Amino acid sequence: MKLQILNAIKQYETIIIHRHIRPDPDALGSQGALAELIKESFPEKKVYCVGEEDEALTFLNRMDDVRDAEYEGALVIVCDTANEPRISDHRYKMGDMLIKIDHHPNDDQYGDIMWVDTSASAVSEMIYEFYHFGKEHGLKLNDKAASLIYAGIIGDTGRFLFSNTTEKTFRYASEIVSSGLDFTAIYDELYKRRIELIHLNGYVLQNFTFEDHVGVMKIPMEVLKKFNVSPSEASLLVNAFSDAEGLKAWVFFIEENDQIRVRFRSKGPIVNTIANQFNGGGHPLAAGATIYSWDDVDEIVQQLKEACRIES
Repeated sequence: MKLQILNAIKQYETIIIHRHIRPDPDALGSQGALAELIKESFPEKKVYCVGEEDEALTFLNRMDDVRDAEYEGALVIVCDTANEPRISDHRYKMGDMLIKIDHHPNDDQYGDIMWVDTSASAVSEMIYEFYHFGKEHGLKLNDKAASLIYAGIIGDTGRFLFSNTTEKTFRYASEIVSSGLDFTAIYDELYKRRIELIHLNGYVLQNFTFEDHVGVMKIPMEVLKKFNVSPSEASLLVNAFSDAEGLKAWVFFIEENDQIRVRFRSKGPIVNTIANQFNGGGHPLAAGATIYSWDDVDEIVQQLKEACRIES
């Protein structure tokens, strides 16, 4: 599969790389690192990154302004996106060939070439694996690509604390750090928080509910406005009470202008099957969904409690 992808990259002059909406460090890390690999290795090619930006993460990578005409005869690659509706920038189908690179369960099988590895801690880890494979075929890793890969890995592994962290994850991270990467600067940027968000974190710790091994936090719009925090910033607090004794799974409900964002996390019970029922998906232990009424909250919480009961 990696050889097919490399051959496709060599074949096309224009390559446009997408990732999922509401980008996180792995989405931006894998997208940007792949772009840097290609640029460094094949400087004659035109390589673009597209999608909406999150102001808090623009230090990682900025997006390009790409005209529709650029998609004609182009190779399009989508990173870190399990389902087509979650691909940022709907023009991903306008190219000549489509490649999917992902580590979520492959429920939505789109693309002419699909490289899906659910054992990978992050798609950024897969991009580093792609570099390892391609070194003998001309792939080169520059400092920016290394930095983006590291940021993506620590983002999706929770700084190597999550269960998706493997021996290979540590080995790759060690190789990147040994190359001279200033990893402390990445940590400083990724984990700095505005005072308003720190205050909201205190509110979360005081107001989440905990019953039958399930933690629940609801953040309506009025709370976001009170603390002057955006929904995307509030989502960063999803692990605020993850170390609570007896906790097996938890869920955040964060109200946006036209929907309620749902974020699941788990220490064992499978949660992506619940997310699938509510316009979402993801990993077995970390998933997201979307609802449009607070009336759906009780059903989600009950299903989460049942998942914890089954796991016991």
